[in-house]
Amino acid sequence: MTALELIMEEYPEQEFLYPTGFESAIIGLDINSFCLIMDATKILNLLVERDGMNEEEAIEYFEYNISCAYVGEKTPIYVHIYI
Repeated sequence: MTALELIMEEYPEQEFLYPTGFESAIIGLDINSFCLIMDATKILNLLVERDGMNEEEAIEYFEYNISCAYVGEKTPIYVHIYI
């Protein structure tokens, strides 16, 4: 079961926003705001592996089109994990 499926099962009445096609990068939930937490590195890897971008293109695309997009109070939180 994916993190998104687990979260939606636990909070079926909540609406969650995330960039379409990047569900596998969801790693958690901020229970105060009900914003999804997403792994930015996983998103970058998807852009490279799935979409054929090089690393520089993926970073630029992520910064301009994903991480800077405000879609309301439930805008996802993007994190880089260093462990």
